[in-house]
Amino acid sequence: MNKILVPVDPADPARTREALQTAVRIYAQGPVDVHLLSVQPLLTRHVAMFFGGIELQNLQHAAGDDDLAAARETLAHQNVPCSSSVRIGRSAETIARTARELGCDRIVMGPDGVARLADKVFGTLAQQVRHLLGATGDCQVIGS
Repeated sequence: MNKILVPVDPADPARTREALQTAVRIYAQGPVDVHLLSVQPLLTRHVAMFFGGIELQNLQHAAGDDDLAAARETLAHQNVPCSSSVRIGRSAETIARTARELGCDRIVMGPDGVARLADKVFGTLAQQVRHLLGATGDCQVIGS
């Protein structure tokens, strides 16, 4: 069975909505495993020093679960079963690593919003993920 990864972007709800709509369309064409991913940022040592290691990890996972709740609900309303996880790290690297670990053949990301200078210098998140996955063709990145 095919597996798709849908990273949830709480900073860009429209992007997440579009990615979820695409996942629903893909699921309608034939059953696929859908996995939702929330990537929580690494925190600076300065911020981390105010928390115990387990406490900080619990806070980040709780924030990730909050980010995933609306996406899970959206898929449930469309009768699309899904699994989900929260990972901590840099967005592009964590998305690419998770896709490899789960054996995903597609990553579904919505379109980028307003182009930023950073996107022009470093590439969009989707472009960064494509670069990290390399040219193996094992995993297609759908999105801009």
